[in-house]
Order: sequence, then C-alpha cells, then structure tokens
Amino acid sequence: MICVNDRLKKYRRCVPVLLAGVAIAGCHPSTAAPTKPAPPAKSSHAASEGDLNTIELTAEAEERLGIQTATVERRAVRRRRTYGGEVVLPTGASITVSAPIGGTLESVSEGSVPEVGTHVGRNQPVFLLLPLLSAERDVLTPAERISVAQARLQLSQAQVDADGLLQQAQAQVDAAKINLDRAERLLKGQAGTVATVDAAKAQLELAEKAHSAAEQRVALLEKIRLDTEAGDATPIPIVSPRDGYVRVQHATVGEIVPAGAPLFEVMDYDPIWIKVPIYAGEVASIADHEPARVWHFGDVAAKARAAEPVRAPPTADAQAATVDLYYQLANSNGELRPGQRLNVGLALRSEEESLVIPWSAVYIDIYGGYWVYVKTGDHKFVRRRVQVPFVTDDLAVIHSGPAVGTPVVIEGVAELIGTEFGAGH
Repeated sequence: MICVNDRLKKYRRCVPVLLAGVAIAGCHPSTAAPTKPAPPAKSSHAASEGDLNTIELTAEAEERLGIQTATVERRAVRRRRTYGGEVVLPTGASITVSAPIGGTLESVSEGSVPEVGTHVGRNQPVFLLLPLLSAERDVLTPAERISVAQARLQLSQAQVDADGLLQQAQAQVDAAKINLDRAERLLKGQAGTVATVDAAKAQLELAEKAHSAAEQRVALLEKIRLDTEAGDATPIPIVSPRDGYVRVQHATVGEIVPAGAPLFEVMDYDPIWIKVPIYAGEVASIADHEPARVWHFGDVAAKARAAEPVRAPPTADAQAATVDLYYQLANSNGELRPGQRLNVGLALRSEEESLVIPWSAVYIDIYGGYWVYVKTGDHKFVRRRVQVPFVTDDLAVIHSGPAVGTPVVIEGVAELIGTEFGAGH
C-alpha cells in the first residue's frame, strides 16, 4: 500500500509539468493543429408541409378575392368503377350504296368525286351512272325499269330538296339585306355602330354564297334526264343516303359496274357507341341503367362526359369471360373514332359512406397532386393535400383529407393559388 501511494504522488507531481509543456507547444505557430473545414451543407429543423403553405389575408383582401367556403361532409355515395371502353359504330351507322343498274361511272363534275374521309350531305350526288343498253334491244328489262324508277324517285326528291334550299337561301339573302339597310340607317343617324354594319355586311356575304351554291345544285339536277323508253338514257345520279363520311370507295370514275355492285360506303359518326367489356362475375354489381362517365386516357375523371345506356344486340367474349355493355355518346365534331379506347366509369349498385367536397374546391398541381385550401382561422388559409379516388357529378370523394366539418374554399381557389405562388404561376 505504501508503494502504491508513493507512485500516485509521483504522477501527480508530473501532471502540471506535462500540461505546461502542451500549453507552450500550442502557442508556437509552426506546430498549430489544422483547422476543421466548414460543412458543405447545414440542415435546420424541417418545417411541416402545412407551415409552408399558409396564407394570411386581410378582411378587405378576402372580400375582394370573393372567398367562399363549404364544409367537408360525409354522405352515402354510389361508387364508380373504371373500365376500358372501345368506340364502335351503332347498328345501321354504315350504309353501302350499290349500282341500281349496270353502267359506266362518271363524276358529277371534273375532280368532284368525294374521297375517302370526305363529309357528304344527305342526297348529295357522289357519282353519275350512265346506263348500258344491250345491243340486241333498245329498251331496259323489267328489273332494270324498276331500278330506273327508283333512281327517278331519288332524282325527284333531290330536285325538291334543292329547290327548298334555294328558297331558304333567297329568304336569308333578303333578310340580310334588310338588316344591312337598317344598320346603315342607324349609323347615319348616329344611333348605330360601325361594328354592327360590318357584321350585317358579313352576314349578307355569307347568305349570297349559300344562295349561289343552292343555284348551282339546282342547275346540276335539272340537267339530269332519264329517257329509257326510247333507248336513250342520261346519267343517273348516285346520291348519298345520309349525312356522314365516305368510309370506303369500291369503284372509281370510268369503271363499268354491273347492277348491284357496291360503289361506296357512307358512315355516320354521330352518335357513336361505347362498348364496355365487363367480367361476367361483376355484371350483377353494375347499375347498367344509369349513365356512364367517359373520358380520354390521360385526362382526369372530372372531364368525363355522360353517355346514356342503349339496348344493343347482346354480345360477349367466351375466352375472356366478359359481357359487353353499350352506351351512346354524342360525337358531332367527329372527335371520337371507331376503335378508339377510352376510360369508362360505371356506377355500382351499392352505396357507402364517404367524405365529399365540391369538385370546385380541388386544385391539381403540375405533378398531378390534389390540394384544397382549408380555412384554419380568421382570414387564414392552409393548403392541404388530399386524395381523390373518384368524382361523381359535382362532388369529389376524398381520402386522407380534412375531417368532417372542416371548412374548405370552393370559390376563389384560383385567386389563392395566385396569391401563394405569385402572378403568372
């Protein structure tokens, strides 16, 4: 024990000497320790998403922006399930026009034969058919007489329609002249405007062009004559039976065609049908009597259009175990084409409780994220992220969003976006 204590006392006497040496060495410039480099980045405490998206307005600013709110509600909503649909033509949408008798095809006028994809009107001449009479006779057979009689009927109907269009065009020209005269008188009396006179002149010009086209059509139909009793026949007009587009041309100008030969096919794109194949085990859960919601691939469901269910010939696919449902959709601009694929949202028969807000409250960012502005206090709004699985009518069903009773902005969302991100964003 005595030896140990002696050694400890010895070490204690040496410690001050060592510390003094270290202090002296640290003061010498040549032996200084290297300085620790600054870190390349420094991260502070991360703020929550809500703190970064808070907007505080004054009472005057909130009134000027027209901010209106509605509360989050819980309702019984009928869910929708999304399927893939295909654009198909309705029954009878495509008509094939055949030659009534044998003959040679001619054009209505030089270079005027409608090409495939060209829109044609009802009773618009597409071809002229010059009948062929056999060398052994100078008259037609009874069957050919019947066909020619049908052609005469079509010709007469086309002439009547052309006369009616000419009369309508003349009435439009007369009305346009009266409007132009009235507008000029008002302008002279300083009660009208130059814009009104210009609009009246443009209307008159359009009416005169329509009148000129109607006159040309009447003149064309008047030149067509049938005189089959004497063994001589002028060309028979082959007209389009409906408004639509030329889908297929089976013959061309100068070709000799027999009686009954297909000449061209006219297809009507408005309306069109949407065929939706449904797994046979899910058909019972679909409310097939309710309208479907149809939208393009890449669009959001809120841009969907309503398609009414139609009674179509029953079809199914045994290999895929699917049953087809059909819906009708207007297509006046020809935007949808046969064979095109679309998203189709079908309503289910069952309902379930879900959180809903007006669709106008939802803001979609450039990355496809869904947001709403929640009112958290007087003139204070916070942008919150929500999940929208589907939209029904004007309501958006939300998941992982504000609780029931939370006020969300439904009017002035765009103004709040501009306030948060600045003008132009």
